[in-house]
Amino acid sequence: MNYGGATAMKIRYFMSEACKSFWRNSFMSIASIVTVALSFFILGIFAIMVANLDNFADNLENQVQISVYLKDGLTTEQVMGVGKRLKALPEVRQIKFTNKDQAMTELKERMKDQPGILEALEGKNPLPTSYEITFTQAGAVKKAAQIVATYPEVESSHYGQEIIEQLLNITRVIRWGGMALIVLLTVATLFIISNTIRLTVFARRKEIGIMKYVGATNWFIRWPFLLEGLLLGFIGGVIADAALVQFYRFVTSEIHHSLAFLPLVGMNPFMYQVGIGLLLLSMIIGAVGSTISLKRYMKV
Repeated sequence: MNYGGATAMKIRYFMSEACKSFWRNSFMSIASIVTVALSFFILGIFAIMVANLDNFADNLENQVQISVYLKDGLTTEQVMGVGKRLKALPEVRQIKFTNKDQAMTELKERMKDQPGILEALEGKNPLPTSYEITFTQAGAVKKAAQIVATYPEVESSHYGQEIIEQLLNITRVIRWGGMALIVLLTVATLFIISNTIRLTVFARRKEIGIMKYVGATNWFIRWPFLLEGLLLGFIGGVIADAALVQFYRFVTSEIHHSLAFLPLVGMNPFMYQVGIGLLLLSMIIGAVGSTISLKRYMKV
């Protein structure tokens, strides 16, 4: 027996039935596609928002730093020793060293429009030698500041503790809230699609009942609907992806012109990843929606 030929015939039959059902119920098919496209366009917008908020939070975290001011009268070896210990701290990204003369030069540059302040110093340089440390994670700053405070060579250290804690709280809200929002939208989309496709299945309930009575297996009946759901999900996903690409291109262009300092995620490969993810999810939800809609009518 030629099982390969029989399988090919079944596949052609399933695809043919899926296409026939698609065109036979063209109004409902278009309604399903529009539902999928709108749902996944909205889902995609929220996914883009969460990704950009997360990227913005990461950029803020990367700018977090501690300013460490050293005591006067230290030897070069002591100053370098402090630098070595600072480099060994956990999660250190970069260290910038500024000696007294460099600090004064930077102060003169900032105060060039206010010469009276510089004249009041009477040629003295009260500025300390310092290190500025940036970290890979904002959560490492507080612990590092506590360690640095124990160094005998350190006069003082400063970092925005309240700002750091607020930033960490905002970052957590953005990440967890965004994930929860995406999950809720995905579930809502599945509900909408399954109810939309259920109307198509309802229109063919008598046909399904007849097929059951003549001995058709459940999977033989399911496959055309499953393929139809995949097709509806695929077309709707493609439309949503195309709209999202144009939307994000417009948004990034406008923001770069007016708010160039905002760290937006670049188009490539970000939008390719979002597009592929949404397309696969739309097809899966289309298939699952069809299966859920069909379950009731399989019990004959």
